[in-house]
Amino acid sequence: MGNALLESGVYIRVHMGIDRTPQEIVDELLDGVVERVRKSVPWRPGAGELLADLIANDVPCALVTMSWQRFVEPIPEHLPPGTFASIVTGDRVEFGKPHPEPYLTAAKELGVAPQDCIAIEDSNTGAKSGEAAGCPVLCVPNHVPILESPRRVFRDTLVGMSTGDLAAL
Repeated sequence: MGNALLESGVYIRVHMGIDRTPQEIVDELLDGVVERVRKSVPWRPGAGELLADLIANDVPCALVTMSWQRFVEPIPEHLPPGTFASIVTGDRVEFGKPHPEPYLTAAKELGVAPQDCIAIEDSNTGAKSGEAAGCPVLCVPNHVPILESPRRVFRDTLVGMSTGDLAAL
């Protein structure tokens, strides 16, 4: 969760004893995931409503993910046009999360300072990236634990969250 895909491919190869290159592992996994995402995006509860509220309040949004562009490509098809003013994928940056480059790139493309952004993260790796870029981080743990830190605020869910809630953070 949150790692660069090729790093994950190396991990899978080593720890699962798969006789394929990391690139082959990533390609095979992405093929299956892309097909599922084309049909339906598994949004976290409340994410769609929060995005809609942000857009209604003219808050520019970016998607920052270490997934590759071909995985992310179908996602905007499930959203109103222009929902994401910037999409930063793992294959667009030299250094992936936990490095700050992904969030610094998104902030620059949005035309705002990183400290004026809020990174919403579900992994410790992603939270480190947002923090390193200077963003306050809203952590909504999902599959992996996220460590406590002074620049991190934790919530169990995005359900009921609004633009005002994010501004208060």
